[in-house]
Amino acid sequence: MKSVVYLIDSAPYGTEKAYGALHAAIVCLPHSATIGLYGDGAYLALASQDSSSLDAPNLSHFIYAYPEIRMIAHKQSLKERNLLDKNLIELVEIMDDEQFIQTIRNFDHMMIL
Repeated sequence: MKSVVYLIDSAPYGTEKAYGALHAAIVCLPHSATIGLYGDGAYLALASQDSSSLDAPNLSHFIYAYPEIRMIAHKQSLKERNLLDKNLIELVEIMDDEQFIQTIRNFDHMMIL
């Protein structure tokens, strides 16, 4: 199977994009699966998410349930949203611009959600 990275640039709640990307990555297992967070998608990196008032599944539970899904986050996106000083999910790798771009270039396919 060729490698695929799912890039999420929208907030994790309010649309189905992050939910869909997480499920697509789960389906790709046991092959390698990677999710890249940038823009408002960086909010998915926050630990202790509480989606109960939204009547939506808690997406951080999927991240903890499937630690074999690689999660990378764009550092500048986190910084612009004042998330670097927040409690982030420890499974998320934070990458600067160059690292993030180089990492996603290494994949055969990119799905932008």
